[in-house]
Amino acid sequence: MATAEFSHSRVNNPIDLVEQIAIRNDWACDRASDDELTLIVAGQWSDYNVSLNWRGDLETLHIASAFDAKIPENRLNEVYRLVAQINEQLWLGHFDVWIQEGLIMFRQGLMLNGALATASQCEALLRAALEACERYYQAFQFVVWAGKESRDALASTMFETEGRA
Repeated sequence: MATAEFSHSRVNNPIDLVEQIAIRNDWACDRASDDELTLIVAGQWSDYNVSLNWRGDLETLHIASAFDAKIPENRLNEVYRLVAQINEQLWLGHFDVWIQEGLIMFRQGLMLNGALATASQCEALLRAALEACERYYQAFQFVVWAGKESRDALASTMFETEGRA
């Protein structure tokens, strides 16, 4: 994601900035209201449904990036263990499991505390969410579909690869 040319501009509603970033990146987006934006972002492993909400009363931009995860009942406890192990390693944000909706979701908030958001802050928020989803997506797949234990699945995603085959 390239830093947009409007990176030094400030606006009162950060959803406006995120919408500009989405348009620049050619991501499908839907502006449900002034304070809510939904994106579909294609990743390497999955398409991510990204929802951003601005809460003016809390001065916080919330992001939730989700991917489908139909978790069989017999794998649910291992998925919860994996979420706990992943969350221990994250500096920013956290993963949640939403069983009723069949989703695994990364969530984070950008608290502005009287400041106005910049495009680079919004880009960093998006980048952190998408990178977390991309990094751990396969660990979730290993637990859910390959029947691996959470520790083994997490270990398999912790190495960095260079280049592509």
